[in-house]
This record gives sequence, C-alpha cells and structure tokens, in this order.
Amino acid sequence: MVGNYRNPGPQDEYSQGQGGYPPVSQPAPVRTEVNAGRLWAGGVAAAVVAALIGLVGVLVARAVFQLSPKSSSAFGDDATVQLCVVAALAALMATGIAHLLLVSTPSPLSYFGWIVGLLTVAAVVVPFLGSGSLVVRLSEAVIHLVIGIAIGGLVSNAAGSASRLTLGENR
Repeated sequence: MVGNYRNPGPQDEYSQGQGGYPPVSQPAPVRTEVNAGRLWAGGVAAAVVAALIGLVGVLVARAVFQLSPKSSSAFGDDATVQLCVVAALAALMATGIAHLLLVSTPSPLSYFGWIVGLLTVAAVVVPFLGSGSLVVRLSEAVIHLVIGIAIGGLVSNAAGSASRLTLGENR
C-alpha cells in the first residue's frame, strides 16, 4: 500500500499542500455597492411624502374631531408647518443613517429597521408627555406613527434598491 489517510503516498493529491492538505485560498470579501444618487432621490421623495402625511393628518384630525384653533387657516397654523418640516427632515436624516449603515455594517437594513422603529415609538409617546385634550394627543400620536411607518418603509425600500452586494478583491 503506497499511502493511507495517516501517511499519504507521494502520488496523493493532498501531499502537495502544506501539512498534507491542499493550499487554502482566501475567499473574496463581499462588499456593498451603493448608488448614492438613487438612494438620496428616494430619500427626498420620502421627505416629501412624510411632509404631506403630516399635512393630511392634521387636515383629517381637524375635520373629524373639529380641532380648529380660531387663529389658523384652512391648512393649520405654525404647528402644522413645524410638523411638516420636522417630518421631512426626519426622512432625510433616515436616508443619511441608511447610507451610513449600508457602507459600514453587516445586515444594514436590519439595524435600520430597529433604529427607525424605536425612534417611531419615541415619537408616538411624546404627545402623551404634554398636556392637552386626549383627542388632540391621540391624533398627534397617530400622525407620528403613520409618518414613522412611511419613512421606515420608503427609505428602507430606497436603500434596498440602491445597493447591491459585490465580490471585492483580495488584499
């Protein structure tokens, strides 16, 4: 017998490598390529949608519950403008977070989902920390919830469509 598993013979294919095993090559690392233009275009669109959800939410709450301050116009007051601006900024910040996670973390959309989910819960709780009627606080909480869900879904979809995994070079 020329060789066995303990003492391979000279003709054995495994005897060529170090220690009796074939040489091991390192696999190419997996990298995420991000199309930043596509991601940020989706983020800007999400910002517009988030602002519009704020506006429509205020209009619906005012129409259903007759919540109309005397000094406001048909579309609301300064608080409505502030809500729309903050919603749009939140969508843009979410896009920035998604971009950062895409280029730096494994499973970036899982982390993104947790971050957006927890911030949405915080935004829903905030109206209940203040004073005012329960109807107004509930309306604000529902509007914040819908805005958070929209931002999370839209930015997550934009991030998914703007990124792809590629094999990088060995270094």
